[in-house]
Amino acid sequence: MRTLVLAVLLAAAGTAAAGTATFGSRVLVEGDSMARVFEVAGKPDRVVQLENKYGGAVAERFEYYRDGKTISVTVQGGRVIRIDVSTG
Repeated sequence: MRTLVLAVLLAAAGTAAAGTATFGSRVLVEGDSMARVFEVAGKPDRVVQLENKYGGAVAERFEYYRDGKTISVTVQGGRVIRIDVSTG
């Protein structure tokens, strides 16, 4: 029973953290505005224009390199639609 409770708690903690990134003591979440991205994270280290198969711009990905992690923030229509954090 304890193992099951622990597994459920760990899964919930992982889900709660999905779609968020921390920059110092500030948190960025999916749904935030592009202005909030710059307020919380500052100027990105790299900006990638995302295009559809016809070459039309559909979104931008802001990449931040912090403490051995890459934080990718995808913005579409002025709002954060995805946050990915990877190590390495």
